[in-house]
Amino acid sequence: MIWLQLGVVLSAIYFGARYGGIALGLMAMIGLSVLVFIFGLPPGGPPGTVLAIVMAVVTAAATMQAAGGMDYLVEVAGRLLKARPQWITFVAPLVAYVFTFCAGTGHVAYSILPVISETALKAGVRPERPMSISVIASQTAITASPISAATVALVALLEPQGITLARVLMIAVPATLAGVILGALSVFRKGKELADDPGYRALLEKGLVDAPQATKPLEGEERRRARRSVLIFLAAALAVVLFGMFEFLRPKFPSVTGPEGFETVKMPVIIQLVMYCAGALIIAFCGAKPTVAARSPVATAGLIAVISIIGLGWLGTCFYEGNRELINSALSGTVQSHPWVFSFALFGLSVVLFSQASTVSTLMPVGIALGLGAPSLIAMFPAVNGYFFLPTYATSIAAASFDRSGTTRLGRYVLDHSFMVPGLVTTASAIGIGFLLSKVL
Repeated sequence: MIWLQLGVVLSAIYFGARYGGIALGLMAMIGLSVLVFIFGLPPGGPPGTVLAIVMAVVTAAATMQAAGGMDYLVEVAGRLLKARPQWITFVAPLVAYVFTFCAGTGHVAYSILPVISETALKAGVRPERPMSISVIASQTAITASPISAATVALVALLEPQGITLARVLMIAVPATLAGVILGALSVFRKGKELADDPGYRALLEKGLVDAPQATKPLEGEERRRARRSVLIFLAAALAVVLFGMFEFLRPKFPSVTGPEGFETVKMPVIIQLVMYCAGALIIAFCGAKPTVAARSPVATAGLIAVISIIGLGWLGTCFYEGNRELINSALSGTVQSHPWVFSFALFGLSVVLFSQASTVSTLMPVGIALGLGAPSLIAMFPAVNGYFFLPTYATSIAAASFDRSGTTRLGRYVLDHSFMVPGLVTTASAIGIGFLLSKVL
């Protein structure tokens, strides 16, 4: 019976991934209904805390985008990338990493990918090199960002064990940063030089590659509003980090469970308060229009993320809770003897879910139930970045589209695409370094 139920889960994931977008969550709800109505499994519930935090962060990011903050960030990134064009293969992924780290979402990569491509063309660097690793870096940073849905979900799951956001970041940030640098090294000399690439030369001969066009910079009050929105958003991100690192900064209130003592406000609540306040300040002082924020690309991406997390997280919880004893008894021995095996499960599920937060919400509770320690789970956290494996994710498609030279490819045989090598190197390196750091720290 469990194999039939697993078939239902995988079928829902397959069809959801095939249609993409909100279909991930909607197809998962069909699978959930089959498990509940036909197989009689307990329905459980969606990951409410994660959903609340995702909405708070998306709201703040959407107001920043409505105020022109994203355009300002792109302008700053353009200047930074053009300062050292010969090192763009290293500078570009670090910029992409910082953007995601601060924004908590990899969707900000869409804004800087055209800048990276045009800068590489001007510098005579094969655009495939910085483009491929920048896509990987923008996703890897999600597993280090203190305000990403995936990190928040992991902290919420590990908090009962005394694991704070600071302890997660102590391992996640250096491990993922080192992984990105090693990933950049893996593509530093990848492929032929741009001038020698036959495909690019053919495009030149046909006149299909034009000179890059400069974008109009922000000016006057528009620029000042955009800059203020970025400063407010970054200040909110910094506040979340500080509250997570230093518990004494968090408010306390009288305990409701006993006559004496105080309770500290939990980090999920802190994140929501800070981010919603940031969004309100951006509207009040930066000219962001609420209607524009609600229709922004960030808000749309957030809605898709919320629906996907509801469906997939709920489906995974239902399947696991309905078969808890059987799954635990079958996997506990192997996983406890070889904890690193669990990273393959995380990687494989993320390939089809296209969501780090959904993967964390679905499988990390299984790892906890199987007895895996928090250090091992934190070390394996970057394994949820596996959806570069298939060239079907939006940022991969966007990168190939923005690269006018044609060097960034989605692959002729599905798996031979430009993102495979930097993705595998970055992810494997981050996990390995994470295990080393978890033993030392």
